[in-house]
Amino acid sequence: GIFCSTSKLLDRTVVCGSLIDRVFNTYKLMHTNQTVDFVKQRHYEWTGCNHTRMGMMDTIMSLDQLVDESDPDVDFPNSFHAFQTAEGIRQAHPDKDWFQLVGLIHDVGKTMALWDEPQWAVVGDTFPVGCKFQNSIVFRDSTFLDNPDDKNPSYKTEHGIYEPNCGLDSVLMSWGHDEYLYRVMKFNNCSIPEEGLYMIRFHSFYPWHSHGDYMHLCNDKDLRMLPWVQEFNKFDLYTKTTDLPDVDKLKPYYQSLIDKYCPGILNW
Repeated sequence: GIFCSTSKLLDRTVVCGSLIDRVFNTYKLMHTNQTVDFVKQRHYEWTGCNHTRMGMMDTIMSLDQLVDESDPDVDFPNSFHAFQTAEGIRQAHPDKDWFQLVGLIHDVGKTMALWDEPQWAVVGDTFPVGCKFQNSIVFRDSTFLDNPDDKNPSYKTEHGIYEPNCGLDSVLMSWGHDEYLYRVMKFNNCSIPEEGLYMIRFHSFYPWHSHGDYMHLCNDKDLRMLPWVQEFNKFDLYTKTTDLPDVDKLKPYYQSLIDKYCPGILNW
C-alpha cells in the first residue's frame, strides 16, 4: 500500500495523489503545531463547554456538513459512519447498550471544526505531547521538523515531563475530537461507564492501541481498559459496502440510548 500505517486513516492501497497530499498536509500542520503550550491553551478554550447548547442527536446530524481532511474515505456523510459503527457493535454486543451508543457518538467531537477550529486540531490520530514523539506516530520522520517541542531537551526524553506509569489521565494528548468529547461527557455528567469513556478518549490513539507504544506511561487502569479500546477499534472502520444504514428507521432506538446516558440539551 501507499501508506504502511495501521491507522484506519491511512491504511489504503489506492489513494489518489491529491488526497494523499491533503492527508499529509493535515498531519504536517498537526505535527508542527501540537505542542504542550498549544494543548494547554485548547483545554482553556474548549473544556468549559460554553460554545453552544445542543442535544446529542442534533449534533450527530450536524456533522454531515464536515469533510474530514485526514481521512481518504469521504464518500458518504459522517452520520452514516456513526450509525454503521453503532449497528456493527449492536450486532456483536446486543447486551451492551452503552457500547452501541459510544459507536454512535465517538466522532461527535469533530463538531469543533464547524466552529472554526482548524482540522489539524480536530481530526486524525492522537499522541502524547511533553515527551519523546515515538516512531509509531504516522509520518513521524517527516512532519515534526518544525515542532518547537522536538527541540526542547526536557520534552525529548522517553518520559519527558511525566512520571513513569503515571497513567494516561495525567498525560497531555494532542488536542482533538477524542479529548473534547470526553470532556463534554464529563462536564454534562453523562453516565456512560468508564470503559466507554476510554473508547471515546483514546480511540484515535493508534500508537497505543494498535502499536503497543507508550506503555511506560500507562498505569494498571489503562492496561485494564486497553482491550476495550481495541474491541471498539474493530468497529471503527469505514466499510466498503454500499448498503448504507436507514438512519430514519434507526433514530428512535438510538435516541432512547441518548435519553438513558446523555439526555436533554448538552453544553458543548
